[in-house]
Amino acid sequence: MAAQDSAVVKPECLTAGGARIDPPIIKVEAVQNILDICRAMSLWPMTFGLACCAIEMMAVGMARFDISRFGAEVFRPSPRQSDLMIVAGTVTKKMAPAVVRLYEQMPAPKYVMALGNCAISGGPFRFKGQYGIVEGVDNLIPVDVYVPGCPPRPEGLLEGLFEIQKKMTGRRWWPNPVQGGGK
Repeated sequence: MAAQDSAVVKPECLTAGGARIDPPIIKVEAVQNILDICRAMSLWPMTFGLACCAIEMMAVGMARFDISRFGAEVFRPSPRQSDLMIVAGTVTKKMAPAVVRLYEQMPAPKYVMALGNCAISGGPFRFKGQYGIVEGVDNLIPVDVYVPGCPPRPEGLLEGLFEIQKKMTGRRWWPNPVQGGGK
């Protein structure tokens, strides 16, 4: 009987981002590891381009970079079908309530990537006396991965995706990029 009691998990679980998920009825570590790998290899990002970084996000979905090779197949238009929010661009104070609302509508476990300097810190729009820009989306919602750049290259977005997969499974699944020209 004691073995069964130790297999039952506490009534609430929190993800790394602070989202609450229902605990499994029975937690078996090997099964949980398989589920984590399946989740990491089938991420569904939400289409959420706010500014020029969205152009790079669209490029990642096209044939040259082909994000689907790495397990993030389909950009979803609905937060209820997404588990990854890529905030690409400047978040204005007028847009902030919508960002929070979309994040709250995503099912758990959910992950957020801040793509570009504007999403990370306000970018070139951050200056003394500005009144319309949120200086970092992490002031609104928890961010799992930051991808700097103005705009970041599509390879940077893919590296951010790899970091989220690593965060989910505990290991990197793809080879490291070759340094110095790849000879």
